[in-house]
Amino acid sequence: MIYLHVPFCRSFCIYCGFYSELAGKSQSGSPVPFGGRKVRCPGREQERMEAYAEEVIAEIGRRKEEIRLSADSSIVGDSADTLYIGGGTPSVLSEEHFFRILDAIDEVFPAGHRFREFTLEVNPEDIVERKEPYVRALLARGVNRVSMGVQSFDDGLLRWMNRRHNAEKAQEAYHILRKAGVPNISIDLIFGIPGIDSRTWHDTLEQAISLYPEHISSYQLSIDDNSVLGRLSEEGRFQEAPDEECRSQYDYLCHRLADAGYHHYEISNFSLPGKEAIHNSAYWRRVPYVGLGPGAHSLVNGRLRTANTEEVPWKVVTDCLTEEDVKVETIMLGLRTDIGVKKSYLYAHADKHVVESYLKSGCLVSVGDHVRIPESEFFVSDDIICGLI
Repeated sequence: MIYLHVPFCRSFCIYCGFYSELAGKSQSGSPVPFGGRKVRCPGREQERMEAYAEEVIAEIGRRKEEIRLSADSSIVGDSADTLYIGGGTPSVLSEEHFFRILDAIDEVFPAGHRFREFTLEVNPEDIVERKEPYVRALLARGVNRVSMGVQSFDDGLLRWMNRRHNAEKAQEAYHILRKAGVPNISIDLIFGIPGIDSRTWHDTLEQAISLYPEHISSYQLSIDDNSVLGRLSEEGRFQEAPDEECRSQYDYLCHRLADAGYHHYEISNFSLPGKEAIHNSAYWRRVPYVGLGPGAHSLVNGRLRTANTEEVPWKVVTDCLTEEDVKVETIMLGLRTDIGVKKSYLYAHADKHVVESYLKSGCLVSVGDHVRIPESEFFVSDDIICGLI
């Protein structure tokens, strides 16, 4: 299981705190930061992409054995032969640099190897600009799943978020992906935005469902300290939507997607049957994975976590997880899913009286040899999990 972080964006979304660098330019040719965020090496887009690609390729060479093992279930047991390229905005990366990196990954594996799931995150505007030939080139290189950041089908909200696309472009990009032959498309949506009425949220969901993607991820708007929204909140210029409003939108999301045939398999993720994300599902089982690129994390043998720093060239910081760390992660990640946590593990690592109390109140339910949070309580899952760990 491999994750590759591409740290380039054409613009910075108001809510995003992930590490990224501005790769876009204004009509005058000058980089345009958004909300005062710092921009590294402004105006040298190709040089930065070249330096990034060279460092990633060098890292792949250093970690060949680790990468190979991460995809070999016969060696590590519970494994996922997946590649996920996220960011940032991976679709900003030039084809030359992107394919050179893929060549380096391909060299790790036997000739003809294809990942069971190869996901690429894209921005709608990039797909509209590059059109079908670009998408077909991606498919030819093994991409078989695309995750597209739509976030909303309301143009006013998209402008507020500082997204590059509008609703029409999102629809157009989806149809380009489908026409080019992408067999598995996931779209992201955001709810819990202050001030939006129920009609706006309902309309966004109806438009999403009408496209009938294989997968929908929907997240509640949150404040990241490293984001523009975080700064606005600190200055008293932004306030989160009330819990009851967010709860109402989340409940409608769950009910409407269930009616449309989607499986709610994780708090924020819904899929058509059999189209659950293999890569992300492996994260929630704490399967070892390799993180490549600046800011990426890795998990080795369930006990050792490494993190790449953000500068180029990046360094590696290592952290050995304690028994308590492993327990907390296992319970927290497991209870985010509709599978839950093994009953024996939960009773062995959490307060038995709390578990029994939650089962009696309905905050937890027993399903076979597992215990899970029922969908009706997913919205308050953080509180339930905190009570257990």
